[in-house]
Amino acid sequence: MPTGYYAGILRSCSAQPRPAGRNGSMATIKDIAQKAKVSIATVSRVLNYDPGISVADETRKRIFEIAQQLNYKTLRQRNGVAVKERYRVGLVNWYSDQEEMLDPYYLAIRLGIERECFQRQMELVKLFMPGEPNSRDWSGESLDGMIAIGRFEKEDVDRFPQGFENIVFVDSSPDDNRFDSVVIDLRKSVFEVIDYLIGLGHTAVGYIGGRNTVNNKRVRDERELAFMESLGVYGLFDAELVFTGDHLYSEDGYRLMKQAISGKKLPTAFFIENDSMAVGALRALHEAKLRVPQDISIVGYNNIAISEFLQPPLTTVKVHMEHMGETAVELLADRMTAKREIAKKIVLPTRLQERESSGRPVMQ
Repeated sequence: MPTGYYAGILRSCSAQPRPAGRNGSMATIKDIAQKAKVSIATVSRVLNYDPGISVADETRKRIFEIAQQLNYKTLRQRNGVAVKERYRVGLVNWYSDQEEMLDPYYLAIRLGIERECFQRQMELVKLFMPGEPNSRDWSGESLDGMIAIGRFEKEDVDRFPQGFENIVFVDSSPDDNRFDSVVIDLRKSVFEVIDYLIGLGHTAVGYIGGRNTVNNKRVRDERELAFMESLGVYGLFDAELVFTGDHLYSEDGYRLMKQAISGKKLPTAFFIENDSMAVGALRALHEAKLRVPQDISIVGYNNIAISEFLQPPLTTVKVHMEHMGETAVELLADRMTAKREIAKKIVLPTRLQERESSGRPVMQ
């Protein structure tokens, strides 16, 4: 494989031989719990991915890493077909670790990838793009495949190793003819949101979002473009009701909603680009003593874990983020084992999750 593309490599799993449990026996959940300093029940629920468990991401990551080090096998793995070959998979993340924590969308995708790699006994390594902090020359060990998470464009493809086809892109599809990808239909989901709000009786709908920086250029997010198009169909698009910033974090949603409140026109509903921004927007509305949904309806996007626990619970577009990660690993495994040359593009569905932050506008 060509070398010198990535500026650094950080193993998430040691390449040293995996130790067994105590006295050379097969590792147990108890062994993992002792090393991770958590309960046996927590380890069991994390490794079997119980969706009801609430555990810090750092703890979850530590449990997976220790399980890898001890070569622990779940019941599914022990009863399944023996792994014939151990693949090494490189993970390229669009976001830094800090950005990932501020916007948990890509975090959830990564956790899905990590879990599926663990289940398939694939070794996962984290790769740093050139110019990233802590990066260094990488001339290293060969990889069987890569998974790239984020909004990659056609120009970015040239920065990947030339002639290396075992790459799956998640949340973007820069080259449908060459590479596998896992995406969602952003345009369709936004049209459904607008149809929903119009159906409730809203005729003035605002937008709060961020602009992506791609190859040093600020570009509109596809959701913003779909928002403009869908409202245009109804003849209701108003450019003065669009508020965008540089990022997609909670503080950006707070700042942009305060800007909207201080403007000359205030819509009766807002579509907000992601749930993190919606959290900040709800705070700004609360401080302004504007009621949700009586005065302003709010619809977010992604359905992150806290969305249903906000006050009021957030209406949002449910994206199956962790399933996106799992699907990427499945595609990569299929391509590597079957030596498949034809690229596949998987478009996963979304669903509007109606909660209490949206309703019919109150007639003035």
